[in-house]
Amino acid sequence: MEIKKEKKGKNLFKKVGALSLACVFAVGVALTIAFSIPRGEEVSTENVITFGLPMNNAVVVKDYADDKLQFNESLNRWEIHLSVDLTSEDNLVLAACDGVVTSVDENSLEGYVVEIEHADGFVSVYSSLSENVKVAEGDVVSKGQQIGEASDSAANESATGGHLHFTLFKDGLEVDPNLYLDLQNK
Repeated sequence: MEIKKEKKGKNLFKKVGALSLACVFAVGVALTIAFSIPRGEEVSTENVITFGLPMNNAVVVKDYADDKLQFNESLNRWEIHLSVDLTSEDNLVLAACDGVVTSVDENSLEGYVVEIEHADGFVSVYSSLSENVKVAEGDVVSKGQQIGEASDSAANESATGGHLHFTLFKDGLEVDPNLYLDLQNK
């Protein structure tokens, strides 16, 4: 009988020992893989894009809303609003960030429109400007540089009165300007 106990002990040791050895091997492989994968470079804060307000002492007339309908008095309908409408006492419209003017256009629905391309895939669009636009396509602009004046030239929001209709895109998609502009107290 003693021989069987000894055999059982050896069999148990073989099974547990093999299992332990397999676990140690698996942990070793996992650690080797984890330490051999190149780590991402640290994000530099030197070239992070920062936006300024597109108007001095801006007041929000109509905020961005992609998840609730807002009533558009000019068109007499409910709609989402993927921009921020701003006004100020001086009505001056400023470039929100350094960039290149990619388009200056005019149409009856949006009025006079300036589009500026910025770094990191951002594009800002300034609509409902007066005809006195201060920039042309291809101009390089600096943050805070005047690009025009707010007006009521946009027929699709004429009931709002003189204002800037400010839209921001990131990699071709409209984004909430509140995420990039300091509009909390406006």
